[in-house]
Amino acid sequence: MSSSSTGRGPARTVVITGGNSGIGLGCAAAVLGSRDGPWHVVIASRDASRSRAAVDRLARAAGAAHTVEAMSLDLASLASVRTFAAELTDRLTSGGLPPLYALVCNAGVQAGTTVTRTADGFESTFGINHLGHFLLVNELLPALKAPARVVVVASGTHDPAETAGLPAPAWTGVPALARGDLGPSAASDGPFAFGQRRYATSKLANVYFTYALARRLPDGVTANAYDPGLVLGTSLQRNHSAPVRFAATYVLPRVRPLLRRFLTDKIYTIEESGGALAWLATSPEPAGITGKYFHQREAIPSSDESYDTARAEELWDDSVKLTALSGSAASELAGE
Repeated sequence: MSSSSTGRGPARTVVITGGNSGIGLGCAAAVLGSRDGPWHVVIASRDASRSRAAVDRLARAAGAAHTVEAMSLDLASLASVRTFAAELTDRLTSGGLPPLYALVCNAGVQAGTTVTRTADGFESTFGINHLGHFLLVNELLPALKAPARVVVVASGTHDPAETAGLPAPAWTGVPALARGDLGPSAASDGPFAFGQRRYATSKLANVYFTYALARRLPDGVTANAYDPGLVLGTSLQRNHSAPVRFAATYVLPRVRPLLRRFLTDKIYTIEESGGALAWLATSPEPAGITGKYFHQREAIPSSDESYDTARAEELWDDSVKLTALSGSAASELAGE
């Protein structure tokens, strides 16, 4: 890896969580194939073997001026998040990496039919999708010097108006969400709704977090949320039952045209949504835009519920407390 510059300008670093698969991988490929740059892409993931394979694949297809590497990050462990952030900051400070230009908070999980917990005792969907990224962004804030961007991958599932028939978010107090306790509307959820509602609620948290972050960032550093639409062929359903995983991986991608015609037109390939995510993170066009919610390359309204500023500030304050908890205190929070 070299941090030298070319005629197109100085090299810059883009960090992509979960960049070894799905739209994260699509985003990395789009950045490394762009005519802008040069870019140095850091694939941040807990799966070392998949990350190495992704880096090899990306490096072979990357433009001559671009570079890519993998670093270990487990968003289910606050200790891992702090270790990753410290290592990245040290390398940025010493000149071992080009300046940090974009942090893409893409990695995410969707619960299966039972509650699972992170290393710190938090319900996994909320702990990984929100708290892990919340801590990561805050740990890297000193390194995000203008011009810089934070992009948080949210989802249209946070908006009941966009997902008629699917479980809507069931927001409750933040400590309760961290324990895995949803609001009253989740009381009678069956196996399918169990994971879907937790995912939708965590994605609402992503939007709240993005808006609260944008209000706190200095001039020249932006934060925007991104809805990738329904992207087929990813590993998001890896915690579901075998039939659901089979359908998501092998059946639904083959009937994409029918789904677009009869279900929703917001169905995309990994390349389409990954490319739009790369555009939001690195393209000159959205420079200076902050505190917005994007679908593909267009800023659109998020859900009515997502504009509750008081709730977003409560989420921020409680997340500060939760991510500073010791291991034993987090276990108490989880009721263990």
